[in-house]
Amino acid sequence: MSDITIEQQIRKEVVHRKLTKAALAKRMFFIVFGAVFMAIGIEVFLVPNTIMDGGIVGISIILAHLSGIKLGLFLFFLNVPFFYIGYKQIGKTFAFSTILGITIMSISTTYLHKIPAFTDDMLLATVFGGIILGSGVGLVIRYGGCLDGTEVLAILLNKKLPFSVGEFIMFFNIFIFGWGGFVFGWDRAMYSILAYAITFKTIDIVIEGIDQSKSAWIISEDHQEIGEAILARLGRGVTYLKGEGAFTGDDKKVIFCVITRLEEAKLKLIVEEIDPSAFLAVADIAEVRGGRFKKRDIH
Repeated sequence: MSDITIEQQIRKEVVHRKLTKAALAKRMFFIVFGAVFMAIGIEVFLVPNTIMDGGIVGISIILAHLSGIKLGLFLFFLNVPFFYIGYKQIGKTFAFSTILGITIMSISTTYLHKIPAFTDDMLLATVFGGIILGSGVGLVIRYGGCLDGTEVLAILLNKKLPFSVGEFIMFFNIFIFGWGGFVFGWDRAMYSILAYAITFKTIDIVIEGIDQSKSAWIISEDHQEIGEAILARLGRGVTYLKGEGAFTGDDKKVIFCVITRLEEAKLKLIVEEIDPSAFLAVADIAEVRGGRFKKRDIH
């Protein structure tokens, strides 16, 4: 689902470091928890209402419906070959985490199949199914695994075909939802697209966190005063960087700081009060570690 995250995970596996027992236990716990959560979203909300997901999960739902064979078998046997093919490029830890997640998900869907649907309201099933499914997938990705071989296949084919990872996944899902439209009806296909969009957004929230951080870059002649105001009024540390204007050749002082999205409005107000003509750029940050990001008390 989240191809950028999977690519980053693969790059991390290049330098393999042995996990401590505590870290390994934590990783396994959240991968198992995420896989079970995903199975709940599929079997308790989506499948009883003939709503699909994208990727291998979507294909598995259609095949299980047409053949009468248990969904868990398709989820396992359709996913495993992709990770076996890409094993050498993915790494042992990632491959093990993924196989664990897929196995738990497949077993969980089999046991949950007997549980009646929580709701037969299509909109409720779509929204809550997408949220629960996305939460499970996001947890597994966050802790080093993957529950859909589509992304791995896309990354492998990206090296041989003139398509990006995102384009391949998009084409693949268009085919799946189109096929599902013929099997389940076009209204179900449209609900499935909505569920997929909700799932995709939920994955981002789980991976990045609700309290998403932002980076701020400020260029001003009053850099010292702005920096002190940010420290005093926001409780955030700042870093002064040396810059040079490409057009004028003048030396510039650039203020860099990291804030939360709740503090963005106050930061803009501080800059506007001190120097209305200052250059200000704010961007999202997926993760912040180390340094002195911890917020100081303000009075």
